[in-house]
Amino acid sequence: MTYEINFKRRSTIEICDALHTLCPGSIWSVGDTYESIKNFKSDEYSLPSKESVLAEVERLQSIADSYQYHRDRATAYPSIQDQLDTLYHQGYDGWKTEIDKVKAKYPKPE
Repeated sequence: MTYEINFKRRSTIEICDALHTLCPGSIWSVGDTYESIKNFKSDEYSLPSKESVLAEVERLQSIADSYQYHRDRATAYPSIQDQLDTLYHQGYDGWKTEIDKVKAKYPKPE
């Protein structure tokens, strides 16, 4: 089973995310810090260094940050019911105008 981070929904990356990507299939318990990692078990990997884990957290966080526009848009779009109502009463052009307002407010980074 592959561990995948849904960057479109997650804004904060944690130590456990870095461990999942650096040591897939490994088992451990962890809190909020590298020092809190306990019971690390893996047939393939040894516990990565603190520097490696923190670098991976930073790398993953930069990816998550690049999806901020997506998370902002998701909360700003009208509900599906309101979008359908707009389509019914104002047609496609009216709906597109409403959606384009959100896209303009939260542009996709280049």
